[in-house]
Amino acid sequence: MSKPFTITTAISYPNGRPHIGHAYEVIATDAVARFQRMMGRDVFFQTGTDEHGLKMAQTARGRGIEPRELADEMAGYFKAMNERLNISHDRFIRTSEPDHHSASQAIWQAMEANGDLYLGRYEGWYSVRDEAFYDEKEITDGEGGVKLSPQGTPVEWTVEESWFFRLSAYQDRLLALYESQPDFIQPDSRRNEILRFVEGGLSDLSVSRTSFDWGVKVPGSDGHVMYVWVDALTNYLTGCGYPDDAERMARYWAEGGDITHIIGKDIVRFHAVYWPAFLMSAKLPLPRHVFGHGFLLNRGEKMSKSVGNVADPMELADRFGVDQLRYFLLSEVTFGNDGSYSAEAIVARSNSDLANSFGNLAQRTLSFIAKNLEGRLPEPAPQDVDSDLLKTVADAAATFQTAMVDLAPSVAIEAWMRAVFACNAYIDAQAPWALRKTDPARMEAVLATLYEAIASLAIMIQPVIPASAAALLDQMGLDDNGRGYDVIGGDFYAELRSAGFTLSPPKPLFPRLELPVEDA
Repeated sequence: MSKPFTITTAISYPNGRPHIGHAYEVIATDAVARFQRMMGRDVFFQTGTDEHGLKMAQTARGRGIEPRELADEMAGYFKAMNERLNISHDRFIRTSEPDHHSASQAIWQAMEANGDLYLGRYEGWYSVRDEAFYDEKEITDGEGGVKLSPQGTPVEWTVEESWFFRLSAYQDRLLALYESQPDFIQPDSRRNEILRFVEGGLSDLSVSRTSFDWGVKVPGSDGHVMYVWVDALTNYLTGCGYPDDAERMARYWAEGGDITHIIGKDIVRFHAVYWPAFLMSAKLPLPRHVFGHGFLLNRGEKMSKSVGNVADPMELADRFGVDQLRYFLLSEVTFGNDGSYSAEAIVARSNSDLANSFGNLAQRTLSFIAKNLEGRLPEPAPQDVDSDLLKTVADAAATFQTAMVDLAPSVAIEAWMRAVFACNAYIDAQAPWALRKTDPARMEAVLATLYEAIASLAIMIQPVIPASAAALLDQMGLDDNGRGYDVIGGDFYAELRSAGFTLSPPKPLFPRLELPVEDA
């Protein structure tokens, strides 16, 4: 039996409503989780909100409300986004929940018991926006003498009593981890950045704050709350049952387990340096992969509230369709690189791939069967050209699976589209509408081949466009238990025919999109 599979997004910081970048990360993670479930894996998929820290306290104060009230409101927006985008998470975690406070205090006590925490005084540069401390060597001068972090965010000189984590003691162990597990950090560009950072030397890390109280209380240290990254990173353990549910931990956070974090490239350091060091200190298993994806750009420009180009994923889903948006984001952007989106690009990709290529293929084939055979499934009599097409589809399914295992959804979709193109070339060459008068038996053989190919294509693409694929498979008579990758190339078509399934006139899946007037 295969190992359980644990996959997480970063938890979103909810001092504002979700934007398209949040949607991109959770859609990509959802596609991988759905794929792994289709492979028969026991999957645990977690996402959620990171609700503590100075930014949340400041935002709440600016609105004249308590941080808890702000957190409740904003978490609701993220939950609504996930529901709208058909995200199949197993848990939506909020770091303000009691079980998460217990988990954070447990890992703190484990690190303290290992001798890795000590009380001191912090003096250094702190970015409120990043909730991060930075070394002097990382700071640059901005306009007007403003000091900037490596992310380009303003930093301020901070002095306060703080607990410290002995990160410097873990430099060699971290480098050994990266050497023994070259795929621990992906893609390679992120790995190289982290290697350079760690090789340059690690300073001990300030892990508590006394200047605000909206956070997890440090056990046994009045007035201190945990630095947000200790608290935030521990969410992954909370969902897996830490510290009290040993059975669940053994299932989803085991030594040598298949655990993947999907995060933005701007927070790779926290996940690939601080997090494994915390886990080593607490004597807990490490994740298998940390994958840092790129940013989404609006027409090639970085999204900014001041520029006014921050896109609302709910609005995009309403305008273009949920599956159309999911398909665009996963096909258009090479996972790991930055990518760009626009209304024109979403419309063009959806119309080209989904409406014109796959949707039209399914609609004209199934409509022809419903009309000319009264929905009776055609009788196969395969010739070499038919067998070749089905082999092309099966080969594409194998490539699709390999690419999804490798966290390369755009590569998987390319393989799927090649099979779609092959089916369209086949139907044009075989012309069943002409065979209807000249060779009805051959017409049925062609239609039977296409029926099996289209069902296989729908099975294949389920992780990307789950609602549309399910609707098509419903129309085609494949029950919920017969939609895994093992079905492709099997006997499902013969079983459908022998069961006497009758195809009803199909409903179009992908209406052609029109560019909204304001974007034309």
